[in-house]
Amino acid sequence: MRRLTECLEALASVDGIDGLRDVTIRFAARLGFDFVSATVVIDRGQGADFYCVDNTPDAYRSAFENEARFRVDPVSQHCKLSSSPIIWDQATYVRAGRGELWEEQAQHGYKAGVAVALHLPGGRHLLVGVDRDRPHGRAPEPGWRQAAELLLFASCAEGVATRLLVSRQGFATAQGVALSWREREVLQWAMEGKTAWEIGRILAISEQTVVRHLGHAAHKLECVNKVQAVAKALRLGLLS
Repeated sequence: MRRLTECLEALASVDGIDGLRDVTIRFAARLGFDFVSATVVIDRGQGADFYCVDNTPDAYRSAFENEARFRVDPVSQHCKLSSSPIIWDQATYVRAGRGELWEEQAQHGYKAGVAVALHLPGGRHLLVGVDRDRPHGRAPEPGWRQAAELLLFASCAEGVATRLLVSRQGFATAQGVALSWREREVLQWAMEGKTAWEIGRILAISEQTVVRHLGHAAHKLECVNKVQAVAKALRLGLLS
């Protein structure tokens, strides 16, 4: 419990995204896990905005950010529908008929883990997952102690994560239009004539993720495509 107390105390003094990432990674390591992701999700009617800190390996990032994968991944779907922690391993994926997903991620060190989700008022959600390259222990209830500590950490981190990832990393606004930093970023590259595939390569995210951000930006700007969205964003001073 001492490691949790130290991380919670560190959270109280975090004043930037890098600090939040460092505390989150340090907490996962003390819990016995190699990788961690903390994602704030804001529902926005026609879609959602995602703000994440993580230490995902570059070789796995494209799959990690693939929205199509998220829709069929049993751990992600559990977190989408439930506030109960999930302790997962290969058997979780096999039971769901998604063994091939586990085989793919296991090559990058994602063999077992714990994930929790907080579903909050106003369409806000926080998903926190820790993952590692080895099975859970052999205790009668493996992983439940880590799940309890992860849930407490997530509860304490939610306010900090929302403030930093959404408010500060946040939005460019003009005349009632609020674009996230990533939406501005993809629009900026689209303005330079880059395709979704090229933008994905530049930003190290998947093509599908780029398309999703472009779609959200166009919807917020009340435009039917990215060309109109870029033109309106320029007119409003949201792009330079």
